[in-house]
Amino acid sequence: MSVISKNQLLEAGVHFGHNTRRWNPKMKEYIFGERNGIYIIDLDKTVKLIEEAYKSLYTIAQNQGTVLFVGTRKQLQEVIKEQAIRAGQFYVDQRWLGGTLTNFKTIRKSIARLFEIEKMEADGVFEVLPKKEVILLKKEKEKLDKFFSGIRDMKSIPSALVVVDPKTEHNAVKEARKLEIPIFGLVDTNCDPDEVDYVIPANDDAIRSVKLIVGTLANAIVEAQGGTPIEIDFTDEPSTEERSGRRSIYKEGDRDSRRGDGRSRPRSSRPRPSYNRPRPAAPVAPEAAPVTQETAPEAALEVTPEVAPKATPEVAPEVAPEVAPEVAPVAAPAKKKVNKEIQND
Repeated sequence: MSVISKNQLLEAGVHFGHNTRRWNPKMKEYIFGERNGIYIIDLDKTVKLIEEAYKSLYTIAQNQGTVLFVGTRKQLQEVIKEQAIRAGQFYVDQRWLGGTLTNFKTIRKSIARLFEIEKMEADGVFEVLPKKEVILLKKEKEKLDKFFSGIRDMKSIPSALVVVDPKTEHNAVKEARKLEIPIFGLVDTNCDPDEVDYVIPANDDAIRSVKLIVGTLANAIVEAQGGTPIEIDFTDEPSTEERSGRRSIYKEGDRDSRRGDGRSRPRSSRPRPSYNRPRPAAPVAPEAAPVTQETAPEAALEVTPEVAPKATPEVAPEVAPEVAPEVAPVAAPAKKKVNKEIQND
């Protein structure tokens, strides 16, 4: 009897790959075709490869081997934690710390520090310590618990890794390959299948898809330990969106107005500021007042005696012949007219 059916994979949306522009040519053999700009994964091969991975993981667990589940992407953290705990295994659902496998002795020291702080709190040591020191110890405990809660009881290097999206978890894959630890990986069309030992071509973005496949692998461990495998129920998870739909929305232009869960943000009704306001006109310089005979005496007072002798020989010969004929005829009639008006009065 097959451990998983093709209809289950279809219902969970396992067959949806990435956009045709974002793919790894090494995944060509696992691709069935293309539709609406996305690749469709060949589910016949996926069913076959899941069965192979199931048998191998069953053998590892039957030989008292331990398994580490790795999935640090935010939307997958809860699924990874839930299935690892159900199988009685270890998990990493936060950022992968460098050296988690290759420098495991140092990691164990950090975990020992976590146990030490927890013991201090349980024994009532916090009650006699200064308040400031207690606050620092609690912060340290929260940080250590955040990163090591899933591996706090892991006494040695795991016998196998179950990785969701090897491209994102490349540091974990690199360390496991260095230590020759077998890797079971959910590989999408944009990943390199050569990085993992047991390839499971599947949609690694949809929660339904990940829960179905990771839950099936957890069933292998449960069965090897003498437990009863359960049917994976993913109907309560959000339905899978086809990537073609998401890409078409992005093409229409509003990538920044979309949340990570695929819903549009409500647009604000507040009016936007105008950046094309007219600039204020530059102040107009006052017109220079015409020089008259009344202002002449004041100007004459401002000219110092030192300047006058120098300016006289240069200006007088050139200006006097030209100015005199123009000014004299204009000024004379005005004077005669004024005299006549005075006489008439």
